Amino acid sequence: MAKIGDICEILDSKRVPITATERQSGPYPYYGANGIQDYVANYIFDDELVLLAEDGGNFGSKYKPIAYRVSGKCWVNNHAHVLKPKEGLDVDYLCYSLMFYDVTGLVNGATRQKLTQADMRKMEIPLLPLDEQRKIAAVLDKVSDLIAKRRQQLDKLDELVKARFVEMLGLEKAAQNAEPLENFLKNITYGFTNPMPDAEEGPWKITAKDIIDGKINFLTARKTTTEAFDALTEKSRPIIGDVLLTKDGTLGRMAIVEDTNICVNQSIAVLRCNKRVVPKILMYLLQMPEYQRDMISNAGGGTIKHIYITKVNKMQVAVPSMETQKKLLAFLGKIEKTKTIISHSLEQLETLKKAMMQEYFG
Repeated sequence: MAKIGDICEILDSKRVPITATERQSGPYPYYGANGIQDYVANYIFDDELVLLAEDGGNFGSKYKPIAYRVSGKCWVNNHAHVLKPKEGLDVDYLCYSLMFYDVTGLVNGATRQKLTQADMRKMEIPLLPLDEQRKIAAVLDKVSDLIAKRRQQLDKLDELVKARFVEMLGLEKAAQNAEPLENFLKNITYGFTNPMPDAEEGPWKITAKDIIDGKINFLTARKTTTEAFDALTEKSRPIIGDVLLTKDGTLGRMAIVEDTNICVNQSIAVLRCNKRVVPKILMYLLQMPEYQRDMISNAGGGTIKHIYITKVNKMQVAVPSMETQKKLLAFLGKIEKTKTIISHSLEQLETLKKAMMQEYFG
């Protein structure tokens, strides 16, 4: 094992933070704790480096790394340590060894954890012969490339769905037959306003942050007590097929309810469809840029924006005929089957990568 302070040059003294108002736009990436924050007109580094979060990093996360690789001309602010490997240490190997390093006991701070340079220098990694380091990095690179390709495939399928919707809906022509959204809904409400207790077991309580990529993310959601859940009114307890829309904070994210064992808070609007529209079609429709812009442009509030459900209810939408909706559903079914296969492959690759990194770096 070798300490980072012994095997790396620490270039933190060369970092220069620039406030957003002082930055001049340009071609060079401006890096912070977790990646690119901007592009600026000048650079202070031109090398093969590893940036390790100092504060504001993804400390303790099993999914988001705390270190990443940079190459060439760039600018780095004071939220990331700048490491240049000394002779005998491969830069890619260094990066992989630090990406998910357990910094428990090293970081400090209550609201914003910080990894000081003194503690960072104490971090230890296995120092193998250089050729073995490069072999390990090459294997992990191959797995990482496959993971990136699977993600690209999923992105391309999402683009295909959007293109198909545009093609079949013919928004330019259909706009002539647009109607208020309320004509396609039984009702539109939003969830509970009072705080709900946390519980180890019980129904899920869903907030806006728990809706991402068209689904409810139960990894971030919390549970509440059965007693608190039962005391809620029906508007906070959506039923299967209801469409959820984030109306506070991050606006316009959507998901369809597939489980009745959930409740939602006031940051989420609940849209219940009538027989004129299939919920999944409505969700994809409202996620199209035209309608997203319409909803967000009418948002109010100061620091935290929110969508007014009364305005959403009156929003003009061009819902296709039921015949077209059925064709779109069949198309979506095929795409979702393909996405399921790719997603399963992606999960396997990510599990493999984690196992390999655990084996190599402990």
